Amino acid sequence: MTDAREWDAEAYDTLNAPMNERGDDAVARLQLDGGETVLDAGCGTGQVTQTLLDRLPAGRVVALDRSERMLAAARERLGGDGRVAFVHADLGAPLPLPAASVDAVVSTSTLHWVRDHDALWRHLAAVLRPGGQLVVDCGGAGNIAEVLRALEGLGHVEHPWTYAGVEETERRLAAAGFADARVRLVPRVSRHGREELERFLTSVVLREHVEALGPEAGGRLVREVAARLPDGELRWVRLEVLARLSAGGAAS
Repeated sequence: MTDAREWDAEAYDTLNAPMNERGDDAVARLQLDGGETVLDAGCGTGQVTQTLLDRLPAGRVVALDRSERMLAAARERLGGDGRVAFVHADLGAPLPLPAASVDAVVSTSTLHWVRDHDALWRHLAAVLRPGGQLVVDCGGAGNIAEVLRALEGLGHVEHPWTYAGVEETERRLAAAGFADARVRLVPRVSRHGREELERFLTSVVLREHVEALGPEAGGRLVREVAARLPDGELRWVRLEVLARLSAGGAAS
């Protein structure tokens, strides 16, 4: 069976327009002078990382992902740029970075894959300098509700995501040492033709389901879920976070 941490980087790279759009929006929300060190937490194939580099002519980026295939694709895209350091690590565990070593953390379409959000925010706070920025876009409460209903109707009641709400996220951020947090849920929609929708479900949304079931049963699940989505729509609810680490640094 395929390692659940791994992704089909080539497929993701061709299907990730919705994620890239959200990633570019997140990067635009960073307040940068151009010389900072920024952690791209879940860099994927490096497309949003490139947008980030465009804003850091004198800075550097730590491009981190738990998928070696994603990192290989990011290296192929950006490896000639000396401003980038590539790190293979899981955001669900303490990060292999020096404490208080980055000025900002940006993360898009990643953090809902981390189960324990209490630990997640602590791990990110630990590598941020006091006063450092946190900008996040990930799946939030109510995300892909139609997909979840379809899965439950087909007997699949467990899923690999943490779709958190506003109040619980605010509490977790405060406990990790973040201040001035602005957290909101934002609805979005992406529309896909049938073939593209099935590829997107296979390679991104239902990736772990397909890997667990195998190609034949996984493909059947994808087709059945796709048939239950009206007009090829995926309805997202994004958890957007803007926060700064308190002047005292990460909570102990």
